[in-house]
Amino acid sequence: MDASLTARGDAAIHHPPREGLAALTLGAIGVVFGDIGTSPLYAMKEAFIGPHPLAVDRAHIFGVLSLIFWTLMVIVTIKYVMLAMRADNRGEGGSFALLSLLSRKLPERRWTGSLILLGVLATSLFYGDAIITPAISVLSAVEGLAVVEPGLEPLVLPVAIGILVGLFLFQVRGTAGVGIIFGPVVLIYFATLAVLGVANMIRHPEVIAALNPLWAVRFFALDPALAFLALGSVVLAVTGAEALYADMGHFGRRPISLAWLYIVFPCLVLNYMGQGALLLASPASVENPFFLMAPEWARLPLVALATMATVIASQAVISGAFSVTRQAIQLGYLPRLKILHTSATSLGQIYIPSVNWALLALVLLLVLGFQESTGLASAYGIAVTGTMFITTCMLGVLLFQVWRWNRWAAGTVTGLLLLIDGAYFASNLTKIPDGGWFPLLVAGAFFTVLTTWATGRRLMRERLEESALPLPIFIKSAAPSLHRVRGTSVFLSASADAIPSALLHNIKHNQVLHERVILLTVQVDEVPHVDEAQRLEVEGFGEGFYRVILHYGFMEPIDIPSDLASTRSCGAPFNMMSTSFFLGRQKFIPSRRPSMALWRERLFAWMMRSSESAMEFFKLPTNRVVELGSQMEI
Repeated sequence: MDASLTARGDAAIHHPPREGLAALTLGAIGVVFGDIGTSPLYAMKEAFIGPHPLAVDRAHIFGVLSLIFWTLMVIVTIKYVMLAMRADNRGEGGSFALLSLLSRKLPERRWTGSLILLGVLATSLFYGDAIITPAISVLSAVEGLAVVEPGLEPLVLPVAIGILVGLFLFQVRGTAGVGIIFGPVVLIYFATLAVLGVANMIRHPEVIAALNPLWAVRFFALDPALAFLALGSVVLAVTGAEALYADMGHFGRRPISLAWLYIVFPCLVLNYMGQGALLLASPASVENPFFLMAPEWARLPLVALATMATVIASQAVISGAFSVTRQAIQLGYLPRLKILHTSATSLGQIYIPSVNWALLALVLLLVLGFQESTGLASAYGIAVTGTMFITTCMLGVLLFQVWRWNRWAAGTVTGLLLLIDGAYFASNLTKIPDGGWFPLLVAGAFFTVLTTWATGRRLMRERLEESALPLPIFIKSAAPSLHRVRGTSVFLSASADAIPSALLHNIKHNQVLHERVILLTVQVDEVPHVDEAQRLEVEGFGEGFYRVILHYGFMEPIDIPSDLASTRSCGAPFNMMSTSFFLGRQKFIPSRRPSMALWRERLFAWMMRSSESAMEFFKLPTNRVVELGSQMEI
C-alpha cells in the first residue's frame, strides 16, 4: 500500500526548534549558508574568464561588483529573507512546502495542475543542484593547490575525487557526530572571508563605490550584450539561496535572518569587494582571485579551510536531497525507498542508500567529465536560476490569491522579481552548449520519474475503485456467513472508502475473518507535521469492523505498529502477537488502454517492482505479515 495524500487544513502544527537563538543561529551558519558561502571561490573568476570573458578594467570590475551586491540584496535579502521565508507551511519551507501550502489554501482551479507541475519541476531542478554543488565546491577549493604550488596541479583531480568519495561513504553514519563543528568552522571561514576582503580593500578603498547601482547601469550601457551574458556568472554569487527557505523548518526564520543580515551578507560583500580591489591592482590575478587575495604563506591553510567549508556545503545539500526525497515519497511522487534514521534524537537526520549512491555516481561522472570548476560553473547556473524563477512564480500566486495583497503592490513585486530571475535564467540558457545541458537532462529525468509515479498511482487507484465493493454492503452480505477466528487482522488500503483487494483475496482463499477487522489507510497530509491528537481517525461499522485512518505530515516517519498500539478506540488494546497485517501486492501489466504512454507504464511497473516492501516502509513486524498478490492492467 502506498501512502495517499490529503489536506487537513489547520489540524496540524509545526514543532519548532527548541534550542536557544544563539545556538540556532550558529547552526544555521554551518548548514544553511555553506553553499552560498563558498560562491566567492568561483563567482568572480567566472564573471571574467568564463565562457564570455570580460576585460579586467575599472568599468567592468565595478560593474560586476555592483551586479553581485545588488543581486545578493534583491534576490537573497528581499526575495528570500523578507518575502519567501514568511510563506511557511507550518514552519517548513522549500518547493514542496510552498506547493502544499498553495494546494491547501486555494480552491481547485483549472491552473492548479500547472502549479503542481511547477513545484515538481522545481524539485527536479533541485536534484541537478544537489549533484553539481559537491562537484564544483570541492573541485574549486582543491584547485587552490595549483595556486599554492603549480606542480601540485596533477593532484587536484585525485584529491577532489578522494574527498567526494569519503564524503558519500560517511553518509551512512549520519551528521550528528560532526554537526556540532559545522557552525564554528563555517563561522571561522566567513571571518576569514571578511579579513581577506578588508586587507585588500585598504589598498584600493575606492572599490566601495561599486555599491552604487549606477555602475551596473553603466556596465549595460558600455556593452549590453556582454553585460547580459555576464549575468550567467554573476548569479553564481547566490547559489544556495534556496537553502535559506528550504532549511527554515530546521532552524526557524529568525535565526536564519539574523545570520544572513549580520554575519553572512557583510562577510560576502567584503570578500567580493576585496577581490575587486585585487583585480584593480593586479589584473593577472583574475586566474584565481579568491586564493591570490591571501599572502603566500596563508594560501595553503586557506585551501584547507575552504575545502572544509565546501565539504560542509556539500553535506548540507546531500542531506537536503535525502529530505526532499522523503517528502516526495510521502506526497506520492516517488515509490517507497529504504530510509534509515541516523539519529535517535533528530527525526530529520536520515540516510537513503539508493539516493546516496546515485548522487555519488553522478558527481564523479561530472568531475571526471568536466575536470575543472570553470566547466562546471556553466552547468551550475541553469539549475539555480530555474529553481529561483519557479519559486517566484509560486510566490506570485501566493501574493495574489492567498495573502490578498493590493493588486498593484503584488503585481509590482512579482513583476520585478520575475524580470530579474527571468534575465538571469535567460542568460544561463546561453550556456547550454558549455555544460548547461546537464542539469536540464537531470531535471528532465527526475521530472519524468516523479510525474510517472504520481500518474501511475492515480490510475492504480482508479482501477481498484472500478471493482471495489463498498464496506457497508460487504459487511451486510458477507460477514455473517463467514467463520470468525480469534485475533485481529489489519488490511492496508489505499482508499478509505472501499474494501481492499487483500481482504477479498483472503476471503477467497482462506474463507475466514478475524474477530476484529481493521481497514487501515495511511494518509500523508499537505502539512509538515500532524499533532498527535489528530493522528488517528476511527469509525466503527459493527460486526467487529473498524475503518482507521492514520494521518502523518510529509516530514514525519511512518510507524504503524507504534501508533496503533497507542489507540484505545477499536475495542480491546492491540496486541501485536495476535495481530496479522495483510498486504496487497499488485503486479502491474502494461496495456494499451488510453492512460499513459506504453513506455511510461513499463517505467511505472519497474518502479513498483523496485520499491521497498510495505512491510519495511511501514515498520510492520516481519513475522506478522501476509502478502496476497494479484495482477492489474494500467
